[in-house]
Amino acid sequence: MILLEVQSIRKHFGPEPVLDSVTFQVRAGERIALVGPNGSGKTALLRILAGRDEPDGGSCRLHGSVHLGYLEQQPRFEAGVTLWDEATGALAGLIELQREALDSAAAIARARAIGQTAEPTEHGRLAARYDHLQQELQRHDAFNLDHKIERVLQGLGFRQETFAQAVESLSGGEQNRLMLAKLLLGEPSLMLLDEPSNHLDMQATEWLEDFLMESSAAMIVVSHDRCFLDKVASRTLELFRGTASPAAGGTVDSYAGNFSAYWRQKQQRLLVQRRTYEKQQTEIAKAKEFIRRTSSGQKHAQAEDRRKKLARIKPVEPPREITAPPMAFPVATRCGDIVLRAERLTKAYHRPLFEEVSFQIERGQRWALLGPNGCGKTTLLACLLGKVQPDRGEVNLGYGAEVGYFDQQLAELGDAVPVVEAVQSAVGTLAGRTQLNEQQRRDLLARFGLSGDSVLQEVGSLSGGERCRSALARLAGAGANFLVLDEPTNHLDLWAIDALEQALNRFEGTALFVSHDRYFVNRVADHLLVFEADRVRVVEGNYETYQHLLGLWRAESGANKAQRAKPSGPQKPAARVEKRAKPPGTKRRFPYRKVADLEEEIFQREGSLEELHGQLAQGDTHRDGARVRRIKAEITRHEEALRTLYEHWEEATELNW
Repeated sequence: MILLEVQSIRKHFGPEPVLDSVTFQVRAGERIALVGPNGSGKTALLRILAGRDEPDGGSCRLHGSVHLGYLEQQPRFEAGVTLWDEATGALAGLIELQREALDSAAAIARARAIGQTAEPTEHGRLAARYDHLQQELQRHDAFNLDHKIERVLQGLGFRQETFAQAVESLSGGEQNRLMLAKLLLGEPSLMLLDEPSNHLDMQATEWLEDFLMESSAAMIVVSHDRCFLDKVASRTLELFRGTASPAAGGTVDSYAGNFSAYWRQKQQRLLVQRRTYEKQQTEIAKAKEFIRRTSSGQKHAQAEDRRKKLARIKPVEPPREITAPPMAFPVATRCGDIVLRAERLTKAYHRPLFEEVSFQIERGQRWALLGPNGCGKTTLLACLLGKVQPDRGEVNLGYGAEVGYFDQQLAELGDAVPVVEAVQSAVGTLAGRTQLNEQQRRDLLARFGLSGDSVLQEVGSLSGGERCRSALARLAGAGANFLVLDEPTNHLDLWAIDALEQALNRFEGTALFVSHDRYFVNRVADHLLVFEADRVRVVEGNYETYQHLLGLWRAESGANKAQRAKPSGPQKPAARVEKRAKPPGTKRRFPYRKVADLEEEIFQREGSLEELHGQLAQGDTHRDGARVRRIKAEITRHEEALRTLYEHWEEATELNW
């Protein structure tokens, strides 16, 4: 069943179109990821689909039975309403059904009391209506609405003590989360979600993923969280302004599968498009050269024939390629082996945040700081940078370590300063750094996707993504060998985040960063400092490693530990560092191998497996039955080997001490 049909939508915000002939359909149960670079018109398209804005051309037809829900990015609330009341308002329809069911039951009881059971028609109508209402309430799980509201609010990170809080006293992020809660509680049959994981920590984001996966609703999701899109999406629409004409607006291309599937298919399409385009351009160039050389000679007739054929050629559009800025950090100066050492750090405000936290960061390592909102990550970062004094403990910076700090608030740029000058303000602050001239500063900004007249604008006039890239360029200009980054992927689109990942992985210095982006953490970090309920845990590895170890730790804890009651009281226990220990008396199933060697072999086999799946997805492969069988046999062989390698890696991770 088609819930939504979009046909040739066009929208202008100036002389050039933002959207130009956008066409697609949404069917029941589809979970669609809408991706595209910043400024491609994703939010503009969602607003048109939601009926908030009118298109300049085209049509958007919604099936008559569809209940559409749209996640607003600018919430508006009435004064004096509590968080609980506002969330309950999303269930007004179910509350009305409950009231009507009670009224129907009362009407049946009154009819029986006054002896009107002899009127079978009226009694049958009342009974049928009551049965219908009960079925609707059952279908929407409306017999315990309080539990339903609590589940959604707590899943999105609201504590029970905030339920009676006035909505206007909530922070902007909390108000956005409340809007998301209201949308989920309303159970629309088609959801339009614009950055639903904004303002959510990892735990709340994972809860939202599970909630959406369990939902039968169709949805269109805009998000910069690639793990979220991988988990939720079953189809991907790419919205992008093509390169055939500079004045062309954005159109959509459809890809089967989630974000990772889209990313692979996109590269394959680009390869084909690039070859086709280049082949035609070569043929056109040869034809034009032939015409130029022979148009006035003996081969004049052939030249005229070539000219006619050339006029009939339908031009192949250039590859629909989304380019990312070529981000790069300068070569890092060498420092000591220990870049930073924290010993027994403790800090508390109205409640303990962390206690006795000790760790050390060595040269070349990349540490990620993870944990839920409000757990103390930013405070710990401030203690490490000397911006906040810990209650106890000390922080020592290693020999030759030069810190470059990226503030998620981007406050250090200064709104009234031109971008090209804001970059200069950081240069020369470190020992031995020289000032850059204007051309060098322009080159620096160009590496982060800012060029032309945009570098002469004041920082305050930039978009969020441009401002973030300016701050990264400023950081690169400082020439630090120890980068400390607080939420560096905020405001960046998917392609810019990928470029930042590559830049950090090429960086020869040391990095410490805070991020809720699991995909980013997984690709960049080699050590984690994780804030958990009652400890700060040091993990050697990335987010995937932590998830795997978390499963092992939970299994080892046993059913008794899983069911253990949580401590009561208003304060959480202070966090402590916990180090893993080798399980006593554990015997090896596999011969001893270094973890690094196992990881290298796993990486190679996973790469081979991905290449084989890519070959199998090619259309011409299926014309050769023998080749298909050979590829499938290779896939099976690699999968069996990987299963054994994963088990071997688990054992080596636990026992190689």
